[in-house]
Parts: sequence; C-alpha cells; structure tokens
Amino acid sequence: MRIEPYDPGQLDAVIRLSLRAWSPVFDSLQKAIDVDVYRSFYPDGWRVSQQKAVEDVCSAADTKVWVAIDSGCTVGFVAAKLHSESSLGEIYMIAIDPDYQRRGIGTALMEFALDWLKVAGMSVAMVETRGDAGHAPARCAYEKLGFGLLPIARYFKKL
Repeated sequence: MRIEPYDPGQLDAVIRLSLRAWSPVFDSLQKAIDVDVYRSFYPDGWRVSQQKAVEDVCSAADTKVWVAIDSGCTVGFVAAKLHSESSLGEIYMIAIDPDYQRRGIGTALMEFALDWLKVAGMSVAMVETRGDAGHAPARCAYEKLGFGLLPIARYFKKL
C-alpha cells in the first residue's frame, strides 16, 4: 500500500469507496435521529449529498487530499485543511473501502495527514465524527491515534 496525492482522475473511485464505506454509518444515523430531521438533511438521499460532499472536498482549493493505493486500486482517501489563524489542522474527511478496512490503511492515512499538518506548522489537530453506533469504529480509531474527546451536545428539531 502506498499513499499519494489525489489526482482528479481518481474521483470516481474515491466516490465509490466512500459511499460503500459510509453506508452502515448512514444506516445508523437514520436510526439515531428523528426521521423528519433526517429527511430534511438528506431530501434526495444521503448518497446524493455525500457524493457532492466528496466532489467538493476533492476540488476545494483549501483542502489537501491523499489516496491510498493497493495493488493499483484506490482503497481509501483522507482530506485535511489548515486553519492557520488558530494553528488548527483538521482531518476533514476520511474513508476506507470496506474490503480493505481493518488493515491499517486508515491509520496510515491519518498519520500521513497528521505529519503534513505538523510540518505545515499546526499545533493542534482536530477530527470530527458522530456519537451514534455507526461511527463507533471511527471514534475508536481516533482515540487509538491519541485524539481526546470534547463532548458537545447538538440538538435538532424539525420545524
């Protein structure tokens, strides 16, 4: 497995692996919040909004994206942002193809991005995830890498 800078020719592969990776996450999220709130967030379905989110991240000028390649296939990606005014580096998005999870690829991508943030002069790194069951593997991975949790309560109500 190797990590290399993202190339726009990899967009379709990154989208496909992301949607496969996030399917159980969105199944869990749908169960965790009010159905009307969920539908408000994803009126066309979560896949449509997540595909656009990945496309936006991969083309954003303020975001650095890397991909993990194994046997010639794109199997994961990570996106990071610099918030220089606060010396905060953000792991903005990460996904690993389900067929390649639990092989250390996510950890390698995270460590690669964290090294880049440090070299860029950031003093703190942040990654955000949800508290539902579908995000438990992500929380475990982040804690394993030394991230500490800042408890935040965010409430939603359909109007």
